[in-house]
Amino acid sequence: MYKQSYDEVLEEIISVDPRYQRDAYHFVREGLDYTQQSISKQEKGVVRHISGQELLGGMREHALEQYGPMTLLVLDEWGVKSCEDFGEIVFNMVEHNLLAKTSEDSREDFKGGYDFKDAFRKPFLPAQTPQQSNDSAQRNNTPVSSSDPDRSGKTSKPESSDKQ
Repeated sequence: MYKQSYDEVLEEIISVDPRYQRDAYHFVREGLDYTQQSISKQEKGVVRHISGQELLGGMREHALEQYGPMTLLVLDEWGVKSCEDFGEIVFNMVEHNLLAKTSEDSREDFKGGYDFKDAFRKPFLPAQTPQQSNDSAQRNNTPVSSSDPDRSGKTSKPESSDKQ
């Protein structure tokens, strides 16, 4: 009996469900390994089943480490736009025996995990304190007049537009 390779099974999955690129499946597999290793370190070597929410957290960390500020763009290129997409990929792999699940696992575990824009953009945005935001908002709303001091503290004089 011929046993299909991992790549052959992925080809079969993609032919049936072309929503996600091959790299998305590889990433989910890597994300699972990453999450298992992280949990194993925290729990002193214990290897156990990973819940959908734990997997989402691990894949988020792994994606940010691997792709940094480009994470959102990379995932979008692969067709992954939400946590639910990660769930679809996981269950495509389960249905083709590339991953295992327990009787408690379901696609529902991946619903409402986190907002992709918040999860993958916010870590790279400059931090603003509430005081900074108020100061800049106040500065932007204050009209500038010709008698306002310039940055040196001197008052600027309006230039004449008359040319002789």
